[in-house]
Amino acid sequence: MSLFDLTELRDAAEFVHQYVAPTPTIRWPLLDRATGLSLYVKHENHTKLGAFKVRGGLTFCRYLRDSVDVRRGVISATRGNHGQSIAHATSQFGMAATIVVPHGNSIENNAAMRAWGAEVIEHGDDFQEAAEFAALYAAREDLVMIPPFHRELIRGVASYGLELFEAVSGLDRIYVPVGMGSGICSLIAARDALGLDTEIIGVVARGADAVAQSFRAGKVIETAVAHTFADGVACRSPNPDALDIILKGAADIVAVSDDQIRDAIRLYFSSCHTIAEGAGAVPLAAAIAGRDGNIRKKVAVILSGANIDRADFARILTGDTR
Repeated sequence: MSLFDLTELRDAAEFVHQYVAPTPTIRWPLLDRATGLSLYVKHENHTKLGAFKVRGGLTFCRYLRDSVDVRRGVISATRGNHGQSIAHATSQFGMAATIVVPHGNSIENNAAMRAWGAEVIEHGDDFQEAAEFAALYAAREDLVMIPPFHRELIRGVASYGLELFEAVSGLDRIYVPVGMGSGICSLIAARDALGLDTEIIGVVARGADAVAQSFRAGKVIETAVAHTFADGVACRSPNPDALDIILKGAADIVAVSDDQIRDAIRLYFSSCHTIAEGAGAVPLAAAIAGRDGNIRKKVAVILSGANIDRADFARILTGDTR
């Protein structure tokens, strides 16, 4: 049984498209030549915020506006793209937003959230510690806590899945990054609502493989650390609801190394002249790693975002792995 019927997803997509134009799906000749594969790139790095998360923030804030008292504002925790989506959406709906990020978070992501009007608080050493602090702060200040995973977030984000499936028919397999789960779960929701049988493979970083471990075990497995520069997939405590959907709807969860992710970032730039953040490049890295099983298949990769700091991007392009 699908998470949503097609009417629910099309309603959300129609709403999202009032604010965010559909993004292109492109097959790049140089990328195919470099990989030996037939790859369709879904360019979520082309949204107005440079990432897919903008879609879910809009539908979630619509849900809040219609059902919850948010006069004192909302709060959420993030490493970047989720926070930008909430900052942007609340600015559209006249809500006050507080975003909690861990220390050492992307300077440019923090600046973007502030530019949309959010108050940014730095706390903790990773996303989990930031999220725990945000929950305490929400209770103390009587703010509405926005989680990283929620049904309404999925419904909005699923608009990118509808766009992809409508742009390319007969896809055999899709690789999608997995952090807290809204991206992969929304893709599963769109596929199921359309009645398709496309394989969906989630991708994590090898140093932040809690979701992969949980998928293998069939239950939530937490890890002590999430060590990867690809902060969008730096999850060490998977969401149980997301895992349940992934277990039922994903064909596999695979892991790639940070070096493979850097190689994919460089390949995106050289073959497509496009920018991918770490999490945005993990699907391409996984498709290349699984090349033997992808030959003669119609494969899509989700380029989920482009929000990488300039200094980090420059180091990766020059081959510096510090």
